[in-house]
Amino acid sequence: MELSRAREEYLDYLAVERGSSPNTLDAYGRDLARYVAWLAERGVTEPAGVDRALIEEHVAALVEVGLAPSSVERSVSAIKGFHRFMVADELSAASPAADVPLPAKPRRLPDVISVEAASALLDQPFASTPCGLRDHAILEVLYGCGLRASELTGLDVRSVDLPQEVLRVLGKGSKERIVPIMGSAARALDAYLERGRGALAGRRPEPAVFLNAHGGRLSRQSVHAIVERYGRVVGIRGLHPHTLRHSFATHLLEGGADLRVVQELLGHVSIATTQLYTHIDRTHLRRIYLAAHPRANATDGRGDGRPGPVGRS
Repeated sequence: MELSRAREEYLDYLAVERGSSPNTLDAYGRDLARYVAWLAERGVTEPAGVDRALIEEHVAALVEVGLAPSSVERSVSAIKGFHRFMVADELSAASPAADVPLPAKPRRLPDVISVEAASALLDQPFASTPCGLRDHAILEVLYGCGLRASELTGLDVRSVDLPQEVLRVLGKGSKERIVPIMGSAARALDAYLERGRGALAGRRPEPAVFLNAHGGRLSRQSVHAIVERYGRVVGIRGLHPHTLRHSFATHLLEGGADLRVVQELLGHVSIATTQLYTHIDRTHLRRIYLAAHPRANATDGRGDGRPGPVGRS
């Protein structure tokens, strides 16, 4: 079987048997289409013609053209999974990708905005139109509940239980989690559902919470544009939905929330992923230390707060 046909079968397998998300399928589909085309340019169209050297050359080419480290890592993961699939389906005797290492990805701290910037963003004037009510609710829910853009656009009306103050969110791998929604986020969402959504929906039977101007489900791209636009109004350039998710997590931890609780709220499988959000700034740590430690403000009796001389032994 040719690699191009095997690629199609692998994507079908991911969709049907593994239940991979549409976003994963799109990304892996692009990665493997590029991989198969690259091999075809070198005269390799069958699984048996692929060896480790070719795969490593392909990965090096991805790095050389300036592909983001995270995109290169995802592409290598897609290639590894593709070759494992071909071995399992007896299309290949062994996987030449088995020992290909994932490229080192630099550790990058998440972008966050300050509590003050978040307040400026959410407290700015919003139009009382259906779209204005929707946009306000989008920003409040992203920051107040820590949702991914795809989780926000995937919300259906039946997933919202404002009397119980919870959302049922479908996260990565189609895993559902319960997220609390309270305070200004709950009020903004309630106002949109009461006074905005109906006008956008018209007579169209659409289950989605967040709708576009035509009554259909709002896209992730539209959410990105909305967040960026309102951020620009208050002087936050390049604001991204994920920045609001990062800020949600960081501000919870700065407020004293337990790391395991934040892990559950974010829907992280591994606690190591959540630990990226423990980059609380030094000013905040210093303020907590000064307020909490019994000897943080101790003096040597001189009254100036400076440490006294250290004795010699």
